[in-house]
Amino acid sequence: MTMSIAFQGAVVEDAAKQRRADSVVKINNNELNEKNIVSNPTEINKQITKGVVRAKLNKRRHLVIPAAISPTYLDHLMPSIVTDLFQPQTVTYNGGIANIKKWSISCYLEVMESGIPCTNPHEGLKSHCLELLETCNKLFSSWFRQQHACNDRTTSSYKIDAEGNPIVSRLMTFITRYTPAPDENALLKHVDGAGKVDGSVVVALPIDRWTASEEENSFEGYGGGLTFWDGRIQRSTDGTRGPEEIDYDTRSGDIAFIDRAVWHQANPITKGTRWALVIFYKVER
Repeated sequence: MTMSIAFQGAVVEDAAKQRRADSVVKINNNELNEKNIVSNPTEINKQITKGVVRAKLNKRRHLVIPAAISPTYLDHLMPSIVTDLFQPQTVTYNGGIANIKKWSISCYLEVMESGIPCTNPHEGLKSHCLELLETCNKLFSSWFRQQHACNDRTTSSYKIDAEGNPIVSRLMTFITRYTPAPDENALLKHVDGAGKVDGSVVVALPIDRWTASEEENSFEGYGGGLTFWDGRIQRSTDGTRGPEEIDYDTRSGDIAFIDRAVWHQANPITKGTRWALVIFYKVER
């Protein structure tokens, strides 16, 4: 994964470092490593902590960690998804999502209690991915606590487990397959859940090498990745002001943690297929 805007280095006082270290959520490394889902279980806490510190210095409310989920693990998970389990469902969003009213390139593993956006989630696909979903819960919980560590209003209102981690639940989970076809090649600028979710996770899945050759299905060099509008307010060349535009060239295993109502998009592709797992979260209060 590459990033178009480099993080700025900063000198942080030892006392501040210690306070942050004391507040780190300790993830059960043995639990995460049980099926080698996380690429580097012994380092994931440090990666999240360092990433959050850098993000806050730049007033950003998202974090992308490259290859946090093991690409090897995803390679074992993916064949059944692309050859059998993935069954896209056509759903209609009121008012549209990123100007698309009918969305037909996602398969929903879990939906909201009211049956939004569909009433027939794919239980088989959920079962197949359940260990990955539960791992994402733990990672999101760790990131959310650290991202909101200095926000007294947020941290005092959510429920925590015995280890002090926020208790989170998945509101909606789906896998999306992008293609070069119109209305299938991207999900342009939007906020997840219309800003009504506490945060979300996007996991980049492998290039499909099981239904055709990698050369045929690869989108390498033909777009893809994620763009965020987040961080410090800047003035553009046309004189308008807005947050930074930050591009990430995401690849298999990269994970994006996204705070509530952060503008972002899945960038268009012009060749191949691109797969992603998306989870919307609620932090229990």
